[in-house]
Order: sequence, then C-alpha cells, then structure tokens
Amino acid sequence: MKILVYEHISGGGYAEQPLPPDVLAEGFAMLRCIVADFRAAGHQVSTLLDCRLFKLNPPIEANYISQVLYANEPQKILLNLAKNNDVIYIIAPETNQTLQSYVELAEKTGKTLLNTPASTIAKTADKTTLYVDLQKTGYAIPKTLILNVAHSTTQIEQALTTHLTYPLIFKPADGAGCSGISLIETPKDILSGVAKIKAASANPRFIAQEKIDGDTVSVSLLSNGKKAMAFNLNKQQITLAKQTESSYQGGSTPYEHPKTKEAKNLAERIVESLGLQGYVGIDLILNQNTICVLDVNARLTVSYVGLRQIINFNIAQALLDTIITKQLPQTPNTQGTVCFSKIHTTPPTSEIYRKTTKLPGVITPIFPLPNTPQSVALIMGYGTNLQEAQTKLEEAKKTLYTTTTTNREV
Repeated sequence: MKILVYEHISGGGYAEQPLPPDVLAEGFAMLRCIVADFRAAGHQVSTLLDCRLFKLNPPIEANYISQVLYANEPQKILLNLAKNNDVIYIIAPETNQTLQSYVELAEKTGKTLLNTPASTIAKTADKTTLYVDLQKTGYAIPKTLILNVAHSTTQIEQALTTHLTYPLIFKPADGAGCSGISLIETPKDILSGVAKIKAASANPRFIAQEKIDGDTVSVSLLSNGKKAMAFNLNKQQITLAKQTESSYQGGSTPYEHPKTKEAKNLAERIVESLGLQGYVGIDLILNQNTICVLDVNARLTVSYVGLRQIINFNIAQALLDTIITKQLPQTPNTQGTVCFSKIHTTPPTSEIYRKTTKLPGVITPIFPLPNTPQSVALIMGYGTNLQEAQTKLEEAKKTLYTTTTTNREV
C-alpha cells in the first residue's frame, strides 16, 4: 500500500519558528521508526520534513519526502500528497487541538485513516472533559480540580486549599507529554505554575491534581474501535519541576509489576469505553493500593521506539490490519528489554552530526539547528534483561559523548 505519514514536530509544524529540540527528539524518533516498519512490511511511504531537517539528509527510509519551508504549507502538502496515497497516519500533540485538526483534514481526503476519528479525539484531548468522563465511568483518577488562568493567584490558592492537599501537579487542559506541567509543593509555586500553563497552551482552563506516589507507567494498545488489546506495559522516566520545564526523559520496556495484568485489563476497558481506535497509550500510576489513570493518548507514543525492538510482530503492519480488517494481533510475546533516553548536548557541527547518524543505538541524532542553545538525541540500548539493556544504553551514551567531544577538540 501507499502510506502517507505526517509527524508534526519534524514534518513542518514548526516551520518559520524555532524547532524545540526536546520534543523534536521524540517526534523524529517516532517518525523514523514507524516509516522503517511500514517499509519492512513492504509498503511505500511518503512523509514531510521541515526544510531545516531535509537539508541535513537525516536517517529516514521514506520512499518520498516533501520538504516544508513555510508555516502555511503542511496542510496544503498533505492534501496534495493524499491524492497519490491509500492510507494516512497523523502523529501530532493534542496541544491547541493540533492532533484533532490534522485528523479532520485527513478525514476530508476520503482516504483510509489509521487514527481515532477527530470527533473521538476531542473527548480525550481536553483533560477537563476526559477526567469527568473517567470519574463518571468509575475509574480511579487523582483528586482533581479544574481551574482557569484568568483567576487571580489568591483565588486559585483558596480553591486549592479548600479542595486539595499539597503536593500538587498543575497541567494544561490540552497538553501533550510534560509540556506545561509543574510540581506545586506550596502556595508559593502557584504563580510560576500558572505562567508555565500560559506558555504551553492557549486553553485558559488547567488541571490541578494531588500528587500520587507510585510507579509512572504506560500501557500500549491497539484497538479496532470496539475491541482493544493491550500488548505491553512500559516504565516512564519523568522529571517533575517547579520553575524549569518538567520533562519526559525516556523509559524501559517491558516493565514487570505485580499489577501488570490488572493495568492492562483496565487500559483495555478505558479504550473500549471511549471508542478509541488505532494505536493508543494510557498513562497510569501504580502503587500497592490503587491504579490511577493519568492520561489517555489517542496517538502514537514514544514507547513505540522501544516496543518495536522486543515485540514478536511488526506493530505498524498490525496497526494497518487493526484498522482495515479489524483483526487484532495474536497474543503478543516479548523478547529482551529496551531502555531509551534523551541526551542533551551543545549544538554539533555538520561533521559531528553526520557521524552521530551512524552511531549504534542512536535513533534521533543531534541536529545542528540554527538559533538553538542545545541539541537532543534519543538513544536506546537492547539486552536480554534490564541490566544488560541499561549497560548498552550507557555504552551508546558514552559513544555519543565521545564522538561529540573528540571531534570538537580536533
């Protein structure tokens, strides 16, 4: 089949704006990996690349790449490319309805779409609506309060004191990943937390939640719209911050936990009750007493980068089958363990960049982008067990650092 894949960060969604290195590392990694998997399954793939990446000839195996120069081009190019493709897949953040709007655009082409319908995305992208729905259905979520950035700091503090107990988490109503998230330990942190919300999203509403202790995990699923299959539990490495940006640093997969089976069953029920289809990620916190639902991602997630290395089927082909024939994969098996992580470096020279594209374990190389103070790579290590995978990840990290520093000194 002919498949058109659009990834928003690397595919032109930031044309004429500075490319954010942190989320670029995640976006490019997902794009590179799913393109490779579609190709491995025998399909032809077209995609879009921001012109700043296109000229670097990055390591991506698409049959056809269209470069995006200007901010108004991605939608036009998508519509034009859709004419010569059978299937469209959109990878984009929920922030400011980006995922929803691009899926709506793809729906207008009449082509087969591998995403959840835009109307259903709307129910999960807005966390204020999502949490109400989850509570009504009886799912456990952290104690939550919906607030507005237009309220004064005093009003927000009074509402928090009345309804919640510190420490808290602030998050945008429509955020993706860790964008705009803050750890609020005392009322003194409220002002900076609201400022981060405003910078991350145009939505005036935001979420305040009591911080739950436990393991932060995600469940990866495929769904045909009626029946969902959870095929893995992944550990997430997340750093919560106050004034600075909170961040998703990576993770490992598979992750074994006493509540693994319970978490998978819960995730399947959530996806089925919401009517989601395609690839879905459910974020949870697991502790001895409860499983709390944190987020529902009706899209490809970064854990895909690791999952594809250990699962016994081609996830991209399984995604196609799930949508087109409604057939879910057989019971999945995993072999080995993968650890993946983001690595921050100073911007490289073009020569160093080219060398990092060929290093083992480097999924997203360190791009030499203009007007950015740092570059971010996404690397991984594979082993027969977690310890071996962590060792391989450290080796990949050391090789990356050695390559950058050695070449700078020459």
